[in-house]
Amino acid sequence: MPTVRQLTVTLPVELAEMVDRKVASGEYADESAVIVDSLAVLQDHHQKMERWLREEVVPACAAFKTSSGISASELLAHLDAARRDRQRSA
Repeated sequence: MPTVRQLTVTLPVELAEMVDRKVASGEYADESAVIVDSLAVLQDHHQKMERWLREEVVPACAAFKTSSGISASELLAHLDAARRDRQRSA
């Protein structure tokens, strides 16, 4: 049997009612099962977010830093020209 530790938690009414509904529907055996499953989902979400940041965002930022790109003033000039074109077309 896994080691367990009892906790007391305070939830907003809406979340407590959601836990009650999950148990009442038979989807979960008890409140603890709802919380355990919810924390597992949260942990999985955080792991996926960390992996995305590490594998996609960081390399993209590094690639952007090493690219020739355009300067902020060039970007602003381009956006201003696009705005003027839209105004003339309207």
